[in-house]
Amino acid sequence: MTFPRDLLAPRHWLTWAGVGAFSGLAWLPWQARCWLGKRLGNWIYRHNRKRRAVVLSNLRLCFPALTDTQREQMAQSHLQEYASAMLDYSLLFFRARSHVQQRTRISGREYVDQAIAAGQNVILMLGHSVWLEFAPVAIGQYYRAYGSYKPFRNPVINWLIARSRLQDVEFVVAREEGMMKLIKALEPGRLMFFLPDEDHGSKHSVFAPFFNVPKATLTTPARLTKLGKAVALPIMAFFNPAHGGYEIVIGSPLPDFPGKDEAQNAQILNTGLQTLITEHPEQYMWVLKLFRTRPENEPSVY
Repeated sequence: MTFPRDLLAPRHWLTWAGVGAFSGLAWLPWQARCWLGKRLGNWIYRHNRKRRAVVLSNLRLCFPALTDTQREQMAQSHLQEYASAMLDYSLLFFRARSHVQQRTRISGREYVDQAIAAGQNVILMLGHSVWLEFAPVAIGQYYRAYGSYKPFRNPVINWLIARSRLQDVEFVVAREEGMMKLIKALEPGRLMFFLPDEDHGSKHSVFAPFFNVPKATLTTPARLTKLGKAVALPIMAFFNPAHGGYEIVIGSPLPDFPGKDEAQNAQILNTGLQTLITEHPEQYMWVLKLFRTRPENEPSVY
């Protein structure tokens, strides 16, 4: 990927200084990064009130059976995972892919292989775990892939992330470029990554249960699957603290997806992702305002 020389301008020097400090983390033992991540996560829990409040609001909605103490413990564990993942992203930026790939493991590859053998297109519905950037690393070892992305505001960070992702996929398409570029690139053996679970507002969304809470859920995944004549597979990336590896879990194909009813499609999608999330719920991206869009006349939860 070509380096844009304007990123060397003085206004970016502070960012580059931070990147230089960040790069040192990539050579630490994984246990040391975990130790640092937990302490950074604890600091965020204590001092970042807004982020902590968002996490607790999400957990209160999605896990009503838990006590306040249990939700607080889960929120703290989540922010530890969140911080640890941020530190481990140094591996993606500064270490050889072979170093990262030897620490990844995929379960559920048979669903991809069966679809390819049947001549079907495949869309991987990648859920927002805090470790999601490790999913393309694992998939890229075995399959051709591509995906969409939302550019980051900081141009240095945007370049670093794009350079990292392009080591694992053939190309990426900015979200603003629309669906047709994504659909036209589909073919058996070339997988599409799509992130379907953020709240993008009421446009192109319908309300469907997510952990039994009405959530504004994109209708785009169903349209992509239909137009691309594809099989939709939920997928999540997790971290295993027992050995410091990354486990990518591919779920079974979303059943009867897509159908004619948009709300039913959204519910099927949410259920498929929820099944994977419940394997390691503390590793899901609860810092997102997942329920920012509310049904009519219902108050904000944040």
